[in-house]
Amino acid sequence: MQIEESPRPAAGGWALWSLGFRPFYLAASVFAALSVLLWACEYAGWLPGSYMQTPFRHAHEMLFGYTLAVLAGFLFTAVRNWTSRPTPTGGTLAAIVALWIAGRLMVLTPFDVASAFVNAAFPLAVAIGIGIPLVRSGNRRNYFFVVLLVALAAIELLVHASELGWMKLPETWGLQLGLDLVLFIVVVMAGRIVPMFTNNGVPGAVATRNPIVERLAMGSVLALVAADLAGIEGSLFITLLAVSAAVHAVRWLLWRPWRTLRAPLVWILHLAYAWVPVYLVLRIFAIEGSVAPPWAIHALTIGVIGGMTLGMMTRTARGHTGQPLVAGAAEVAMYVLVQLAAVVRVFGPLFAGAAYVTTVAVAALLWASAFALYALRYAPLLARPRADGRPG
Repeated sequence: MQIEESPRPAAGGWALWSLGFRPFYLAASVFAALSVLLWACEYAGWLPGSYMQTPFRHAHEMLFGYTLAVLAGFLFTAVRNWTSRPTPTGGTLAAIVALWIAGRLMVLTPFDVASAFVNAAFPLAVAIGIGIPLVRSGNRRNYFFVVLLVALAAIELLVHASELGWMKLPETWGLQLGLDLVLFIVVVMAGRIVPMFTNNGVPGAVATRNPIVERLAMGSVLALVAADLAGIEGSLFITLLAVSAAVHAVRWLLWRPWRTLRAPLVWILHLAYAWVPVYLVLRIFAIEGSVAPPWAIHALTIGVIGGMTLGMMTRTARGHTGQPLVAGAAEVAMYVLVQLAAVVRVFGPLFAGAAYVTTVAVAALLWASAFALYALRYAPLLARPRADGRPG
């Protein structure tokens, strides 16, 4: 793969292909809004015809479509900063975006061999795009991102192989394993950035990182990945979930979240991370039959992933377009909307079980509104050159 140097757009020109976060954040936000809204209408029976067809397809697209797009945009941008070497820009970046779009269009067709390879090729392309600068700079600390992207590509192939009947796997196995890997990425990156952003953005916050808690937080998620991979169940798995939930709750408290209330760019990250122990506890309840599995899944996908990605998409977009690192009314509205979506989707059935479809529709509308607002607010910033005239 040829990685191009980041061009310096002319003042007032077009800068969408100058750095990875620009096209991927825009594409991910538009896709997140439209895809979930269409799926909810289809699920409720309001949309004639067929879009996602099954909950499995919807889950697949939010993991391998939306989440991977945000991850690609973030990594192409972050790796350039970490290594001081170029990541894909220009025509190369446009080709990778086109590959992602092709995968999203193929969900409208039956899963076939072409769909499998196109969808698996995307995380591999991202792995190559970040792997070259990481290796050339000797940045071994972040090699694991390449490994995780290759693993996600392998999971994608297994998911498609199962759908095609080439092998027999539980329908949710690949998706759960993919979510575990994304959770691990969130846990690693949150440990690096949340305390730093908290202390930088909130004077006197004194967010701390305890080495033992940090190792347990990451180790417990890796153990969760291994357990899901091996199909471990029963009391051992419940114990693992309980210990992991406790560790992540302690980690969150060490970051002093209650001191961030006046800094929206910071509190959204804390609020999103608070869903991690909630998700783990809900998985326990789901195993015991106390709640339905979607409660736990959506605590992770909407609460953790939705909140964390939206928080990072606003912060990094503002920083890399030369804007002040201050959240305005639009950003606060996005954060509130996505967190309300999580609350309604996860806990709505508890209080309105008879109106389950309505809770799904309301949560979808809240989610779609958050990401539509992001797309409308940030499209001009993502498309035009940095305000300070710097490249990227």
